[in-house]
Amino acid sequence: MGHLVRHVLPFALLLAALALPARAEPPTVFAAASLTDAMEAVGRAYQEETGEAVRFSFASSSTLARQVEAGAPADIIISANEQWMDYLQEREMIDPTTRMSPISNGLVLVAPRDGGVDEVDITAETDLAALLGTNGRLAVGDPDHVPAGIYAKQSLEALGFWGALEQRLARADDVRAALTLVSRGEASLGIVYATDAQVDGGVKVVGHFPTDSHDPITYPFAVVADAPSGSAARLFDFLTGEEALAIYERHGFRRN
Repeated sequence: MGHLVRHVLPFALLLAALALPARAEPPTVFAAASLTDAMEAVGRAYQEETGEAVRFSFASSSTLARQVEAGAPADIIISANEQWMDYLQEREMIDPTTRMSPISNGLVLVAPRDGGVDEVDITAETDLAALLGTNGRLAVGDPDHVPAGIYAKQSLEALGFWGALEQRLARADDVRAALTLVSRGEASLGIVYATDAQVDGGVKVVGHFPTDSHDPITYPFAVVADAPSGSAARLFDFLTGEEALAIYERHGFRRN
């Protein structure tokens, strides 16, 4: 009899475990690299309020959009430009009724903090090539696909600098990688978002690009079509709500 009980009890425990509801996976947010610090702070606030953790994946918007297109299990995606969200919407990879762009950013020129470049007023008369020096490189997100690099190229073209600087670019996989190149002194100058310059003590802002020299730097948010997490809608409301907007502002983003 004792032998039988020893076998029955584990089987009964197994049945009980199978009867319990499966533990829900935390919702996953794919967000542009420039949002890393702000979004992690928002995630902590969300967990404090709801008790629910959030998973984040940060990369360039182009990388994230292609991952979503390939079926990566994301619930929400936040791009650093409208074009990559358009890309997903055209392919019916997001719920278009949720799409909104609540925050925006600016574009700045950064140099190593201990470097010799002083602050400049960036206009069509500014000699950026001279600021780079003879062998200096200009770090940017790759203009072929990274939003920060696309905005940078737009500005350089609008101001008439592109022809002189195109061959001197240090192309990075995302804007944070471009920032790191400058912080480490591996690039003489870099073009990054204003918010990025705030998070790295190794750089200093030496110029601001005119807002009319590039497209508005807006961040579209959307729920991914058929989001796997049942709590995606609740999280999305939080990410675009008043408490989150205040956190974005503290990290240097502007409300739209």
